[in-house]
Amino acid sequence: MIAALLLGRAGSVGFPGKNTVEVLGRPLMEYPLLAAQGAEHVDGVYVSTDCPTIKEITKKNGANIIDRPEYLCSKAALGEDAYVHGYHYIKDLLNEEIELLVLLFCNSATITSKMIDQGVEVLRADPTLDSAVSVSRYNMWSPLRARKLDENGLLQPFVPFEVFGDPATLNCDRDSQGDVLFADMSVSIVRPRCLEKLEEGLLPQKWMGQRIHPLLQEAGCDVDYEWQLPGVEWWLKNQKQSSK
Repeated sequence: MIAALLLGRAGSVGFPGKNTVEVLGRPLMEYPLLAAQGAEHVDGVYVSTDCPTIKEITKKNGANIIDRPEYLCSKAALGEDAYVHGYHYIKDLLNEEIELLVLLFCNSATITSKMIDQGVEVLRADPTLDSAVSVSRYNMWSPLRARKLDENGLLQPFVPFEVFGDPATLNCDRDSQGDVLFADMSVSIVRPRCLEKLEEGLLPQKWMGQRIHPLLQEAGCDVDYEWQLPGVEWWLKNQKQSSK
């Protein structure tokens, strides 16, 4: 049994209604939901939410609803804890062992059925891997370029330059430190042990475990701000064009 589990709650502060905002004629959350339903290896799709609108869209698409408990619906609640709750709910409901979980977010549309199937096949081929995770290259956001404010309100390095080696060898070229890969939150395909032993996982997304296989794509992201929507539209249009 391979189950897909989407998370999406009501009450977003930064971008209210982000999970259901219309993008190219569909609610944002329909993209990851349909990708999961279209994946050859996925046997069932579940959506963990407290949002009535998300529940309506879930029902319309024939997926299963998990009523997320109130304590997992606050701004302070962690997605990893909602994933753990959803995993145990599905396991108890089906009363059978789960081979893999396809973890998705309702606000991340940059995912395809093909990538989900690819991740499943990678994990089946190598039992030592904990997960297969979508990543995108964002060299412009290298930690070398990150800054924070000091007590005087001035910019200082977020990470001491010595962490990157000899500061004399560093420069402003965004590619100088090699590719900078970010888990773009489009999909995490994980073994149950990652959620059963969450505390052993690698920060900051502990649900991915320790041995993480990258599923490389371009410009993946989860939407937290309205200004990100044009980038998602570009991704979706580009994906549709490349599949012709």
